[in-house]
Amino acid sequence: MLRDDLRTLWTEPPPPDAPARVWRDWALLAASLGGVVLEATLRENVVWRPVAVVCAVWLCLLPLWRRTRPLVMVALAFGSVILLQLASLVAGPREPVGLDTGAVVLVLVYALSRWGSGREIVLGGAVILTAFALCAVTGEIPAAETVGGFVFLFLPGLIGAAVRFRVTARERQLEQVRSREREQLARELHDTVAHHVSAMVIRAQAGQVLAGTDASAAVEALEGVEEEGARTLEEMRAMVATLRNRGTGAELAPLAGVADLERLVRTPGGRLRVDLGLDGELDTLPPAVDAAVYRIVQESMTNATRHAVNATEVVVRVTAERHTVRVSVRDNGHRTGRGRAGYGLAGLRERAALLGGKLRAGPGADQGWHVEAELPRGRTENGAHSRPRR
Repeated sequence: MLRDDLRTLWTEPPPPDAPARVWRDWALLAASLGGVVLEATLRENVVWRPVAVVCAVWLCLLPLWRRTRPLVMVALAFGSVILLQLASLVAGPREPVGLDTGAVVLVLVYALSRWGSGREIVLGGAVILTAFALCAVTGEIPAAETVGGFVFLFLPGLIGAAVRFRVTARERQLEQVRSREREQLARELHDTVAHHVSAMVIRAQAGQVLAGTDASAAVEALEGVEEEGARTLEEMRAMVATLRNRGTGAELAPLAGVADLERLVRTPGGRLRVDLGLDGELDTLPPAVDAAVYRIVQESMTNATRHAVNATEVVVRVTAERHTVRVSVRDNGHRTGRGRAGYGLAGLRERAALLGGKLRAGPGADQGWHVEAELPRGRTENGAHSRPRR
């Protein structure tokens, strides 16, 4: 079991999207260099002052690349510590060589476990342990101080591992939310296609019955079959990449859509007054877009009911334009500085992206929380499918 755990650690990939450099890096660099200048100027018992200052400046620069090159930075930093320790062992100064500002290397220990791959963590940990063991042996440090120094050195690594585990767990939960949203979309696609195919079968049967007596009616039935087929293909092209049903069946059921928003906002028991506004041609939306509009409004209202502080009203606007449908949900609650971007909104962003649209959520300019979505209609201007050219 231990061998399997070590193999798993060795093959662990690095976290994705590690930021190269942020403003905190420059703040850390400025603070570290300032500490070097103050310590080199005010401290009197500095051994090999020029060497100690150069080494400290070198250690202050390395954290700038700690996220993208964690193992290399650890090797350079602690390799420098090893070389300095060996040089002091040969020359034999009476006091330790180096500045206290060199403690900035603890940031590299944190970054190694936070951003490094499994093999980088193992190799970097070996370099750190070697440097610590060399300092402990050559410095004749008491056992109690050695244990304390070991804990102090590797504690940032444990913190980095804990942060990494927490972020990974949250990303895994978000991926589960996205997967559930894809499964729901797959079920809706199943229902939509099933209804369309049923209509096509009925029209085709009617065309067969009328073919011998009324040719024009039979042609009209065939045109209806063509229209239903085009609609079905459009829905399938829009969402076929989201199919995650894996063989499980889905019961045929009408999908909630824009027509159900009136009933949604009038649900008894709500503590907020809802101002619903519908504008434009909303009766001919594709079923997937129609269901997405309903889900966005439903989730946004649920968040407002649960999290809006002292809110009294929610304003819902659904506007159909020529090529897009815009959804806006805003409440008038107080801004608390805490976001509401939980797993529900993550699922809605996934749904909007799968439909070719986008969704934004965040605090309003003055008050409350705003959710804005833009979804493609996927239809022609009059809401009908264009017939293919022959």
